[in-house]
Amino acid sequence: MISFSDAPGLRPTPDRVRETLFNWLGQTLYGRTCLDLFAGSGALGFEAASRGAERVVMIEKNPAVFRVLQGNVKKLGCANVFIQDQDGLEFALHDAKCYDVIFADPPFQGDYLPKLLEILPQRLNENGVLYVESGTKIGAAQPWQVLKSGRAGQVHYQLLGLL
Repeated sequence: MISFSDAPGLRPTPDRVRETLFNWLGQTLYGRTCLDLFAGSGALGFEAASRGAERVVMIEKNPAVFRVLQGNVKKLGCANVFIQDQDGLEFALHDAKCYDVIFADPPFQGDYLPKLLEILPQRLNENGVLYVESGTKIGAAQPWQVLKSGRAGQVHYQLLGLL
């Protein structure tokens, strides 16, 4: 992989949390479509692609990080991974596609999560799931139901489904 040293403040999902998440999702994502909003290092999106996801869309607005992601897609030969240079919230507002798995790991200091929880029900396929990460406890209200949850240090994470 290409280095992210030009991207200060990048906060990749901890390995232990990522392992738990993919245990929750099952060992294969064969045929599923995934959206990685706020892709950052791309760890979640690349992991989904390596587990057989049919299509992974990564959204990243930081130009330096976006360039690194592009380089990694080329280097790894990931024909099923597509990257867009855009803010994750803006993408979610305007994208008309639906996904089986959405990863939402927005910057902890922002106010993204409440807005995303309002928008993303319309972006999930039937039986789709939303993975969210936050620096504080996540309050997911209807139409969401918490399927799984955990905490690792300062990271609170949940797998949500629709009621």
